[in-house]
Amino acid sequence: MSDKDSIISIEKSIRYISAHVKSHGREILKTYELSPLQFVALQWAGDKEGITIGELSNRLYLAHSTTTDIVDKLENGGFVKRQKYEKDKRIVLVLMEEKGREVINEVIDKRISYISDITDHLSADEKTMLPGILDSILRESEQRNNG
Repeated sequence: MSDKDSIISIEKSIRYISAHVKSHGREILKTYELSPLQFVALQWAGDKEGITIGELSNRLYLAHSTTTDIVDKLENGGFVKRQKYEKDKRIVLVLMEEKGREVINEVIDKRISYISDITDHLSADEKTMLPGILDSILRESEQRNNG
């Protein structure tokens, strides 16, 4: 297999594995009547202590009005709350509520269980090496995206 064929295979594997892991974890969303897009917004809201609708719009690649609708639904469901920013009352932050954290934790737990199942066939050495290899690739990817 050539280097190019190898890279093509890696891209496809990462893409498919990512889709399978996401899909498996998102089965829980039906219980909470959340769409995958609402869940992604919820994750962004949970990644930092307060995110503005504008920031969220940019991260979701959606119009401000569409993002506002998503936040409305999340807020009505008790997953997030809006709060005025103390330093500038014109700014409204979207903050994670406990119910939102619970959903994210359930989905992550389901994903971890799935990853455990699909890597169970690996040898002990492969299981030891895999996190380091993936972390190295992730660091390089983050460096290139932030640089």
